[in-house]
Amino acid sequence: MTIRVRFAPSPTGLLHIGNARAALINWLFMRQHQLNGQEAHFLLRQDDTDLERSKEEFASAIKQDLAWLGVTHDSFIKQSDRFARYDEMKLTLIEEGRLYPCYETPEELDFKRKRQMGRGEPPIYDRGALKLTEAEKAAFEAEGRRPHWRFKLLPEEITWQDLIRGDTTFHGAHLSDPVLIRADGAYLYTLTSVVDDIDTQITHILRGEDHVTNTAVQIQLFEALGRRAETIHFGHTSLLLDVDGSPLSKRLGSLSLQSLRAQGIEPMAINCLLARLGTSQPIEPHYNLDDLARGFDLGTFSRTPPRFDMQDLEALNHKIYQVWPYEALVSRLKDLEAADITETIWHQIRGNIKNLTELAHWQQVFFSEIAPLANEAPYLATALKLLPPLPWTTETWSEWTTAIKAETGRKGRELFMPLRLALTGYPHGPEMKDLLPLIGYERVVKRLSVEG
Repeated sequence: MTIRVRFAPSPTGLLHIGNARAALINWLFMRQHQLNGQEAHFLLRQDDTDLERSKEEFASAIKQDLAWLGVTHDSFIKQSDRFARYDEMKLTLIEEGRLYPCYETPEELDFKRKRQMGRGEPPIYDRGALKLTEAEKAAFEAEGRRPHWRFKLLPEEITWQDLIRGDTTFHGAHLSDPVLIRADGAYLYTLTSVVDDIDTQITHILRGEDHVTNTAVQIQLFEALGRRAETIHFGHTSLLLDVDGSPLSKRLGSLSLQSLRAQGIEPMAINCLLARLGTSQPIEPHYNLDDLARGFDLGTFSRTPPRFDMQDLEALNHKIYQVWPYEALVSRLKDLEAADITETIWHQIRGNIKNLTELAHWQQVFFSEIAPLANEAPYLATALKLLPPLPWTTETWSEWTTAIKAETGRKGRELFMPLRLALTGYPHGPEMKDLLPLIGYERVVKRLSVEG
């Protein structure tokens, strides 16, 4: 059997951390099977039946963001190209007596729900539309009402072995018949998703736990349209919370992938965090997605909602560079205004940078000029006088600072910090014993020759 998964975003906004996690989980699940020698397929489906809210700029941005993450797809479909197929399935359900027209207005439905709740009853649709005569339907049509269409659920148990939640059970009699088609004729997700999953032979549906009830409904819909439910495997992950425990959706705008990319966050930092959030596995840096896929395991996912902390992502972004080979950086150096950074320099500084925008400064440190710091001019003049001659090694820094200490009596931060600031323009960074030979004698002399 070929493993087939899908990611189905709606192009009504930018891709954010929450739905990027869903895409990544599906992709890693697929890729893990490929690495184990099994046929596996990843479908990108554009759920754009909401023609008014769907925008081409969002559709393009989603594809670009997924490509940036490394989440590639094997095939692509758009729901807006498939209305004829949905029309066909609509007729099938009507013929089977599973899809029926309803004429209540939103206000009438709201009144029914409030009355049920006032009596302590669950707000389940009462199937009043099934009691309508043909004359009553005609009268509604004559006054301008257009029906919405509901799927008639069977009063039976709906069970499945969830890949994350375990045994999951609902009862059709306790669920409201879902609306599949709105009064304006627009198809809703519940129907279109099932039709597409059938036609594209999806085998595994991995999505957020906000879809659990929807899955119960869709299982009956799969069966009604001829797909045996046991041929599909479902897994529902806990939804991400903000660091304070509130719904992450409150600030998803600031967590779009475009926004994170603009902040200098690397795609593999995002991947490494999202792949392990909510699991029992450690969050650690990996250089590529295949490394993550080899260790991917749905069985490690917890039902406890994980919390997304931007500080964790920034810390992981810092750690990512420590596993990055120089070859991964070369093609980006020019755009980063750091064209002269060598492999030797990269290995010295990569453990001390938070994002690659800092490389422009290190380009200046090693190859041009930095802003002079003149507040310690007398001390720097003494340091210049004691500067050892060439050749320099990694021992030169220790020899030099020992001489400065003996001359000035300074020690600790008072001894080292003015030198670091003068030579690098940074109050922190890699060990100066490694940087001094790379900066070079002439630049060191010039940076110590300040006027106070």
